[in-house]
Amino acid sequence: MEAGTVEFRYFLLSMITGLLSTPEYIRASLAHLGGDQSRLIARKLSRQEVLYDARKRFTFLLSEMAVRWPLISAPAMAVQLDRLASVSRLPNVRIGVIPLRGRMPVAPMDTFTIYDKSLVTIETASGVLVIRDPRDVVMHVEAFSTMESYALFGGDARAQLERWSDDFRRGA
Repeated sequence: MEAGTVEFRYFLLSMITGLLSTPEYIRASLAHLGGDQSRLIARKLSRQEVLYDARKRFTFLLSEMAVRWPLISAPAMAVQLDRLASVSRLPNVRIGVIPLRGRMPVAPMDTFTIYDKSLVTIETASGVLVIRDPRDVVMHVEAFSTMESYALFGGDARAQLERWSDDFRRGA
């Protein structure tokens, strides 16, 4: 799926995706599996190389909850947020953060990824749902576009990430 996709759109409601994660965050996100996860962690980290493929474009929308959920220690969360800010500087990557402020007339229910405009995956607690029906794909593209309108990008996103990172450093 990823090899043939040119444009990726990720809506991240409650967690940071492995493509943007530090090793410590990945380790914590897999802790529920038990056992030695070192090979799985290594695979997830090697997958991050796709971010440096200039032929591909990525847009990540992260809710404030996804960014600030304290999955790891406060100092490690600060480093994780610094990583988000750093990756946002790649020319083919857009990272948008959606702060919880003001009125939000829509309420997204799922984390999902759009591959070009042909396929959507939806992450649930029990697995991943794959959607190919064009009407459902369009519905997710429209939902993504709506959520994108609430997001901060570029310098504004990095400034917000820095404030949240500083909060973690202060233990706030």
